[in-house]
Amino acid sequence: MAEIFFPNVNWDRLWDATVETLYMTGMSVVFTFLFGTILGLVLFLTSKDNMWENRIIHGITAAFVNIFRSIPFIILIVLLIPFTRAIVGSMLGPSAALPALIIGAAPFYARMVEIALREIDKGVIEASRSMGASNKEIIFKVLLPESMPALVSGITVTSIALVSYTAMAGFIGAGGLGDMAFREGFQRRNEDVTLMATIVILLIVFAVQFIGDRLTHKLDKR
Repeated sequence: MAEIFFPNVNWDRLWDATVETLYMTGMSVVFTFLFGTILGLVLFLTSKDNMWENRIIHGITAAFVNIFRSIPFIILIVLLIPFTRAIVGSMLGPSAALPALIIGAAPFYARMVEIALREIDKGVIEASRSMGASNKEIIFKVLLPESMPALVSGITVTSIALVSYTAMAGFIGAGGLGDMAFREGFQRRNEDVTLMATIVILLIVFAVQFIGDRLTHKLDKR
C-alpha cells in the first residue's frame, strides 16, 4: 500500500533522516534547557529588587538574549559558519547544526524561564529567606521547583520550534527530514517524498506536545 501512494520514498533513507532529526532535536533540547535556564536565572536574579541585583550584568545578559532571539534562524546559521567550523570542523551533517540550534533557541527559552520565575509568589521567597535559607537553597529548593511546570511547558514549546529549525538546517546540508524534503522531494519534484517527510515531522511534533503536556500536568500540584 505504501509503495502505491509513496512510490519515490526510500524508506531506509526516511528512517535515517528521522534519526538525524531526532538527534538534532534531542541534543539541542538538552543544551537549550541547560543554557536557557541559566540565562533565565541570571536575568531574574540580577533584575531590580532581586537577590543578585546588578544593572550591568542584567543589561549585558538581556542584550545577548534579545539580539540572538531576534535573528532569523536561517541567517543565524550563516553568521555562525566560522564558529561552527571551529567547533565541529564542518558545516555538513547533523552535528554541524547544533551550535546554531542551541544559540538560536536558548535565548528564546531564557525569556520563558524569566517569566516563569517572575510568576512565583514573592511571599514564598521571603518566607524561605526568613527561615534562614541561603541563596543557593532558594534557587534550587524554591525557585526551580515552584516554576517547574512552567519550565516544562516552555521547553515543550521550544522543542517544537527546534523541530522546525532542524528542517531549515537541512537546507544547508545538515541532514534530517528537512534535507530529505528539500533535496529528494522538492528539487527532484517528488511530491510524495516531501509529503512523507512532512507527515513524519508532524508526528514528531505531536509526540513532543503530548509528552510535554503530560509532564506539565503531572508536575502541576495546583
